[in-house]
Amino acid sequence: MATSHSFLPIAKNRPVFEDLVTRTLDYARSLGASDAAAEASEAQGLAVSVRRGKVETVEQTRDRSLDITVFAGQRRGSASTSDFSDAALRQTVEAAWHIARYTAEDPAAGLPDADLLAVGARNTLQLHHPWAVSVEQATEMALEAEHAALATDKRITNTEGASIDTHEGHFILGNTRGFLDGYAFSRHGLSVAPIAGRGRSMQHDYWSTSDRSAKKLANPAAVGRYAAERALSRLSARRIPTGHFPVLFEAPLALGLLGALTQAVNGGALYRKTSFLLDALGREIFPSHIEIAEDPHIKGAMGSSPFDEEGVRTQARELVRAGVLQGYFLSSYTARKLGMTTTGNAGGSHNLVMRSTQTRRQDNLDAMLRKMGTGLLVTELIGQGVNYVTGDYSRGAFGYWVQNGKIQHAVEEVTIAGNLKEMFAQIVAVGADTITRGSKTTGSILIERMAIAGT
Repeated sequence: MATSHSFLPIAKNRPVFEDLVTRTLDYARSLGASDAAAEASEAQGLAVSVRRGKVETVEQTRDRSLDITVFAGQRRGSASTSDFSDAALRQTVEAAWHIARYTAEDPAAGLPDADLLAVGARNTLQLHHPWAVSVEQATEMALEAEHAALATDKRITNTEGASIDTHEGHFILGNTRGFLDGYAFSRHGLSVAPIAGRGRSMQHDYWSTSDRSAKKLANPAAVGRYAAERALSRLSARRIPTGHFPVLFEAPLALGLLGALTQAVNGGALYRKTSFLLDALGREIFPSHIEIAEDPHIKGAMGSSPFDEEGVRTQARELVRAGVLQGYFLSSYTARKLGMTTTGNAGGSHNLVMRSTQTRRQDNLDAMLRKMGTGLLVTELIGQGVNYVTGDYSRGAFGYWVQNGKIQHAVEEVTIAGNLKEMFAQIVAVGADTITRGSKTTGSILIERMAIAGT
């Protein structure tokens, strides 16, 4: 008999969780708290991995948590529990209250202003798509992806495995300023990592697909074949001479440049003065053809939410307009530290899309290679090598040497280096070969010039 992946009775549990949060807040106020916020959440998942035609791991998880933050004026205390009994609830609130009474005052501490909260917001974002997949079905899909990779070419000699994962949950968030809301969510994914060649000439690569809805995942066999093709294309890898050349970041890696921006203009980095973009608001940090938008309300998207982790309502905005930075990513706390107002980004960014006004529909990867002419197409980055205080950037890289707009051979054992501030300013083009991973979307990104250390 197939083992089913059981699902949460979310519709049934919502009123239960609302009552749990309400009772938690009421008890905090009864102890003398001036304000309080609480969140009750529950989630479960299934992860199946296979390798060489056999199941390696099957992991089923189920977690739940009640988190409470209480305020004694501008003193704050937090505690959490996975036990939802009345006794545990009271003990957890008392622990948080005890911490709040004896911690130091923080002028920035406190709940969001009531007029910023998403009270009464209607959630039509379609963020929950349950997937009733059994362990056997998940295993079959992972095996199909791995088999397709191995069958692509006899030079695919091994794999690091394939995996299927599914995760869903729900939560209720509330505070003493009138906010009480929550929603259910899901995310599902498939990945495969084949190995090409033998001995010292072995190369690996991978590919993955993910979405809130399992129906939107790419076909397992197609994922396996594409991952195999990527691994095979690396077999010609060799080193190149040191020099300064244009660099084209493949779209999945270009997302990392967008991630570097979000980290640099995050309120925490700004008030701690650990960002290379201090005081960048209103300044041109990209060329004038670059636009970056944030839209938290795209139906079904991974970065969508009607409110942030504090209950502050989210809204669409232009983060970068004509190359000029229009805003930061702020929570209530970090906004107060900077003398500003929260942007509804407690917990991170929401569906960032990077575009160039110069991009044409036909600007696929081949077109971007032609734009570059001669230089390095980067498809893998190795190590960390990013200093967000100075912006210095140095990463090990794998990719392909390009001449006259055509790939000549794979490249390995090189380092690319520059400074993020200069790299942002030297973005020549953004491709139409867009990819979305998590809450970020961009096409490939062409940088005018970077240092490449080879032989």
